[in-house]
Amino acid sequence: MQVKIATTRKPEAPESNPYPAYSPFRLFDEFYRDWAQRSTQPGSESWKPAVDILEREGNLILCAEIPGVTEKDIDLKLEGNVLTIKGEKKQSPQAQGFNIYQIESFYGQFSRSFTLPETVDAEKISASYKNGVLTVTLPQKPEVKPRSIRVNA
Repeated sequence: MQVKIATTRKPEAPESNPYPAYSPFRLFDEFYRDWAQRSTQPGSESWKPAVDILEREGNLILCAEIPGVTEKDIDLKLEGNVLTIKGEKKQSPQAQGFNIYQIESFYGQFSRSFTLPETVDAEKISASYKNGVLTVTLPQKPEVKPRSIRVNA
């Protein structure tokens, strides 16, 4: 992968600009170059998948958006009452061999951890992955689910 990064914020001379004079991208060259420099520095911010946590029929449902990752690249672990989702999104091979001017997609390793309530039945946790969404079903213990109590006269 080749990335062109400017080392100065001064505008370049017209002859060194990679775009022809009639290109609309020429106007945005300096703007994107500065962004690319910040985003390709070592230690740039990592990414975390977006997660929704819902409740349905007495179960907690955790949905993590992880597009572009295969299920074999997802590691789901339960240690004590902490559920951890780890994985890695690899950069597309189509992006190799190009000069890259802007990338808005996130790549690399990710990790999210969640402390589960004591009401979750750890033995019955299940997970599925479809269309880039990891769905983890966290059933609650039967004694925690609401129940009706008959009042005697």
